[in-house]
Amino acid sequence: MPNSVFSPRTPFRSASRIGLPALLVCVAFVLPLFNAVFSPGHPLHLSLFVVNLVGQIMCFALLALALDFVWGLLGVLSLGHGIFFGIGGYVMGFHLLNSAYADTKVLPDFMQFMGWSTFPAALRPFADLPMALLLGLVLAVLVGGVVGLAAFRSRINGVYFSIITQALTYALMLLLFNNDLGLGGNNGLTGFTLLAGFNLAHESTQVALASLSAVVLAAVFFLLRRLALSSFGQAMVAVRDDEARLRFLGFRTDRIKLAAWCLSAAVAALAGMLYVPQVGIINPGIVSPTLSVEIAVWVAIGGRGTLAGAVLGAVILSCLKFWLSAEIPSAWPFVLAGITLLITVALQNGLWGGLQQLRAWKAVS
Repeated sequence: MPNSVFSPRTPFRSASRIGLPALLVCVAFVLPLFNAVFSPGHPLHLSLFVVNLVGQIMCFALLALALDFVWGLLGVLSLGHGIFFGIGGYVMGFHLLNSAYADTKVLPDFMQFMGWSTFPAALRPFADLPMALLLGLVLAVLVGGVVGLAAFRSRINGVYFSIITQALTYALMLLLFNNDLGLGGNNGLTGFTLLAGFNLAHESTQVALASLSAVVLAAVFFLLRRLALSSFGQAMVAVRDDEARLRFLGFRTDRIKLAAWCLSAAVAALAGMLYVPQVGIINPGIVSPTLSVEIAVWVAIGGRGTLAGAVLGAVILSCLKFWLSAEIPSAWPFVLAGITLLITVALQNGLWGGLQQLRAWKAVS
């Protein structure tokens, strides 16, 4: 069975088992600590904008981690992970609408525009937060399961699978733009006020959400890394390297791919559910094909198949995008294209692989 990514000299094996999770947990503790110790106006007091930015980046890193699990280890490139991110986001939006209506007894603006007089019964099952979280994960797994079962049993692989996932993402975005669907159309869902009884406008709530995002990212990274180093992970790599031989030996490769794909869908949905309360809005742009392509770019630049590289790529590129979008908005697409070309040519294993190679050279010298 091929074991290329499990060689002791590869970036994946050389990554510390607790290094990245420990760093993320430190981030989770630093955010509330700084804002508790330093008063507003102090240079070390993190503004609401910075806290919110950190939380969003943690969600993007979680999304990149979900894609790297199936693309890097399984060899399945999805250009439609925005679907699952959007499912999680909209489900959380449904819950937040329930909370806002229970608090104010006023229908959201888009419902008033639609001429509705009562809160829709279809959204009431999402009123309970644990139930909403469960439904978000279940819906993502069901949608992913349907897509994966149809594709993997039909042995659709490579670029054809990527095209299908991107087409589905575009179709979902167009569907969500339809005002008659009752989900806010192009304006999306807004007017969120409370989450678990806490005011979303308060700095302490946003700090808690950003910290929670970092902790969840650390936990998911640890879980996926354990899976990748297990026999299931070895089976995933074998499917990636020589699926035909594995199938000839009697393995149900479609089941291996489906299990990994559904887990990846659940992680992406979890990222969406953490993301929406921090940005305060959910609209069809969350399932834009552009976002799904960007996720793949994050993973490729960070280091495909390393998991830690996916987090690194998402963090670096998200920070760079936020900064350039504020300073020179028109320059970002060209900068992204240049970085992608440079990394592809100079560092085939991405930034994380390059860092590990540098460490190996220093150790030898």
